[in-house]
Amino acid sequence: MLITRTIAETRTAIAHARAQGKRIGFVPTMGYLHEGHLQLIDIARQHSDFVVVSIFVNPTQFGPHEDFASYPRDFERDRTLCEARGADLIFAPEVSEMYPERSLITFQIEKLADRLCGARRPGHFNGVVLVVSKLFNIVQPDIAVFGQKDAQQLIIIKRLVQDLNFPVRIISAPTVREPDGLAMSSRNVYLSPTQRAQSTVLYKSLQRAKTLIESGERDAKRVIAEMERVIATASEAKIDYIEIVRVSDLQPIEKLDGLVLIALAVYFGKARLIDNIILNVSDRAVREIAALP
Repeated sequence: MLITRTIAETRTAIAHARAQGKRIGFVPTMGYLHEGHLQLIDIARQHSDFVVVSIFVNPTQFGPHEDFASYPRDFERDRTLCEARGADLIFAPEVSEMYPERSLITFQIEKLADRLCGARRPGHFNGVVLVVSKLFNIVQPDIAVFGQKDAQQLIIIKRLVQDLNFPVRIISAPTVREPDGLAMSSRNVYLSPTQRAQSTVLYKSLQRAKTLIESGERDAKRVIAEMERVIATASEAKIDYIEIVRVSDLQPIEKLDGLVLIALAVYFGKARLIDNIILNVSDRAVREIAALP
């Protein structure tokens, strides 16, 4: 497995692989990898011949009072995990390599970023699409894999690729969960034992919402109220948001119909955890969508 630190050497290594007729797969990460990330590598391996994993904690997607400085980092652990999973190259640049100067070209996202995490973290997704665009231009992958746990990010990246004509196929991967249902996240390390035990209410609330909708409930406010009731049973939980939106444009709906995203963000101490489910709702049936096409 190769490890590169500069854009130039990364491009050289990928060009060599492409000259051998290999398809390039890409998994962008901020490191501190867990099984969810590793399954993204597995999926990339299924769809390509040369898998690139980027490990870069991107400063432009963190707000001034967020956890950029304290975000968990352990490169040697990440390197071992990537190698064991069959990655071919890790691109792990310094901030000065990715941003030698302040970016004068920025992104403005319409509609897709004005709800959910985008509303609570102003500028976050502008930073995400900036770094993803830079990484796509550096790696020039044939396919890139993103997890559905970050559903708003996934939907925005899909639209980025569509609107800017990036020649890359975006593959979505199902959310990977702990045995008790908690979505795997690098930020789970922040949880105290009590908070970790209580954090299962997030998935329980989503499952309660699904059960309600399967039983015929279509009023979004009633579904959200029931989710709030479930989460309120955890004394350490502080709800940031619970929203039900259309998958197509991430705008809120009153009556559930079609593809809908039920998403939440909840604080446990300093850990802000997100989770979601996507349902295809009709009069006849309710079907969970594990990975968007």
